[in-house]
Amino acid sequence: MAKKEPVLSVTDLKKSFGPVVIVSGFSLTVYPGEAVALTGRNGAGKSTILRCIIGADHPDSGQVLVDSVPVLETDPRIRKSVATVIDDLDFFPDLSVVEHLDLLARAHGIPDSDDAVDEVLREVQLVPQSGQLPGTLSSGQRRRLALATAFVRPRTLLVLDEPEQRLDTEGVEWLTQRLIAERDRGLAIVFASHEPALVERVATKVINLKGAMYESGDEQESA
Repeated sequence: MAKKEPVLSVTDLKKSFGPVVIVSGFSLTVYPGEAVALTGRNGAGKSTILRCIIGADHPDSGQVLVDSVPVLETDPRIRKSVATVIDDLDFFPDLSVVEHLDLLARAHGIPDSDDAVDEVLREVQLVPQSGQLPGTLSSGQRRRLALATAFVRPRTLLVLDEPEQRLDTEGVEWLTQRLIAERDRGLAIVFASHEPALVERVATKVINLKGAMYESGDEQESA
């Protein structure tokens, strides 16, 4: 039986902002069907690692590969492989909810894009709001729309930063079940979370970050 190739390989990642080192010596390998949760206090480097994984930030040193391809945010191979919800998305102010999702689905060549958009709208419970502009949605509804933008496009790697933010109890349960389904159908997932129940039920591996925040030149570093 052929050995699985990793979806994501991170090797000896280091990232600083000015003299402050945020992440140092971080390595990670994620295979199909694995879900890795990054936990730890605010400022421990979770978001920085995720931004480096998707190419939004460039590491000072180290390597990030997705499907054996070096990560470059503008590379169409990376855009085809990686779906992400990191920051609050800047939605087009003049496009409705359904128009946003339809644009994404068609841009990524999703077959039967109308059906795919309808399905994800039903799942995130935004059918009644499908004709609204994103600016008219509640914060929880905007989070559901952001998640919908990841679920309506192709992906082998799903990268999420605190996806449970602003979701109510029902929403967190839906998200948990959806991420379990994503994992079980062979996707690789890396996510940061402060929700213990979500981490426990979804993650196949948990990495508790203590951070590497220190001034350059200091001898001591957090593990």
